[in-house]
Amino acid sequence: MHDAITPFSIHIDDSVVADLHRRLQNTRWPEPETVDDWSQGVPLAYVQDVCRYWLESYDWRASERRLNRFSQFTTRLDELDIHFIHQRSPHPQAMPLLITHGWPGSIVEFHKVIEPLVDPVAHGGSAADAFHVTCPALPGYGFSGKPARTGWGIAKIAEVWNRLMLRLGYSRYFAQGGDWGAAVTASIGQQNLGNCRAIHLNMPIVEPDPATMNDLSPLEQGALAAMQYYVEQDSGYSKQQSTRPQTLGYGLVDSPSGQAAWILEKFQAWTDCGGHPENVLTRDELLDNIMLYWCTASAASSARLYWESFSRLSRFEIELPTGVSIYPKEIFRASRRWAERHYRNLIHWNELDRGGHFAALERPQVFVDEVRACFRSQR
Repeated sequence: MHDAITPFSIHIDDSVVADLHRRLQNTRWPEPETVDDWSQGVPLAYVQDVCRYWLESYDWRASERRLNRFSQFTTRLDELDIHFIHQRSPHPQAMPLLITHGWPGSIVEFHKVIEPLVDPVAHGGSAADAFHVTCPALPGYGFSGKPARTGWGIAKIAEVWNRLMLRLGYSRYFAQGGDWGAAVTASIGQQNLGNCRAIHLNMPIVEPDPATMNDLSPLEQGALAAMQYYVEQDSGYSKQQSTRPQTLGYGLVDSPSGQAAWILEKFQAWTDCGGHPENVLTRDELLDNIMLYWCTASAASSARLYWESFSRLSRFEIELPTGVSIYPKEIFRASRRWAERHYRNLIHWNELDRGGHFAALERPQVFVDEVRACFRSQR
């Protein structure tokens, strides 16, 4: 049946793990960087250390078991299989919540927050804040199918996500996202098809208001400086992925050290980690996320979302109730007055003192609190 929902469990074949180990053993390394920091990219010694751990100590089967504690499914939408976590709450008043990840993230980003969102009582909260959580993998990411034709941009994914929620029996739901997940969630809000009741973003993509340039707040000054740094020093990956994702894919799909370095660089740059990603995340968490790219050979297919969408991000106004959480180490930050030009019905706004791009992974309790606070008035 075209609308069938099929149970799914993550299991990577032994041959894939054995092949990974062979490739790690046979890595051909470049010479080390000529600086003593990350300004030329991920330091050789760190990538070698991570890859040695990946080969000798990392236990993928244990990670599979951790991820498989969540109820997972696939369903076919527009000729593409979509993989998703669907964790229902034990509380009858729970509201459906759709959460979408970005790049270079995955469903792994949410492994710390799903259970508190689903069963707040078991985690020191109130049943009134319970959610039924749906967490899909973006097309071309993880265990979702890889589009074989063009057209799978942000607007299409937003429309398909709405159909996914309807297929699950949810005529009313909330939506949340960061990175590409924020773009998808904003597009859900813009489309406003009558089912999503409110949205929450932890990376609102808005342009600075020219009228404020002579009276910038400290947050706005910092946001502009961060944007300038991103354009000049940190956006090479997005230029490549938005113009030539296929060319990039050959190297990353073939080399685990290359795939790891491509992703680790961004976890160092975009987390609130004081210079090293393992100050805030465990090495296993970093590798769990990398494995969802490596085992599914999805470097090119995930990067293709940039080609589909990067030059097509529209500037729009959204009337749907919107909540925003601003983390200080986020790539793109906005002030409330900048955001209000695009999000016309702000119901929640909070500027946090710690945290970065991978909010649910870095500061899970704060993320949960923000989501609960945002949607509490909309139930």
